[in-house]
Amino acid sequence: MAEPDLLGTPSGTPPGGVGPATLPPVWVGVNIVLAVYGIWSAWPATYAYDIPDSALYLIYAGLVADVVNILWGLYLVGLAVSESARFPRNFMVWQIVNIIWIVLREAYVLVAPDFVVTLPPLLYAAGEIAIGVVCILLLRRRPETASAYSNTGSEPPPLIVSVIAGFLGVVIGGALGFGAGLGLGIFISEATDMSCFEGACGFFAFFMGLGGMLVGAIAGGIFAIWRTNRRKAAPGIVKS
Repeated sequence: MAEPDLLGTPSGTPPGGVGPATLPPVWVGVNIVLAVYGIWSAWPATYAYDIPDSALYLIYAGLVADVVNILWGLYLVGLAVSESARFPRNFMVWQIVNIIWIVLREAYVLVAPDFVVTLPPLLYAAGEIAIGVVCILLLRRRPETASAYSNTGSEPPPLIVSVIAGFLGVVIGGALGFGAGLGLGIFISEATDMSCFEGACGFFAFFMGLGGMLVGAIAGGIFAIWRTNRRKAAPGIVKS
């Protein structure tokens, strides 16, 4: 049992109580569950032949966002479980990216002509943003909440954190590499007036994208694992 300190609070309890400090990782867990449900419910729609292109684009973008949310969310959960001091900053970056995605998604629905706008989805999106803002404010405005995550990184993170970080790095690095390679392939084919007979220029751009995906996946995985396992010097220790 943890011994109480002079203020009567158990020494193992984060200042300010457990509730505020656990809200951000719980919200991450809720988003992971919602992302899994989103993939399960949206995937059959990709096989529909009569669905408008504008709706199909949104479905594909949502599936990508859900996959990234699951991987990124698992990484954040690992940081929270290990009480890593990196969790608050990484959570805020994740939450800001999610808020931007929600705003862009709803703006697309409002602009695209094939959608019928109703009030409940807008209220749901507003509720997601509101909860995210509250979590960010808890970590930024209440130092006692952020101090619950006090592992400064002098000890290695759990293996599951490294595995998830590496997998996330591979996925994101591969996606960025594919986009960069594809863009470079298109640029080269246009600049050299490459023949498009039987789709030659398209195949060239596609294979350039595959090469970029391979390089990006390897580089992203290595960087993510290195960044996660990089240790900081323990407080009070000065390197000579």
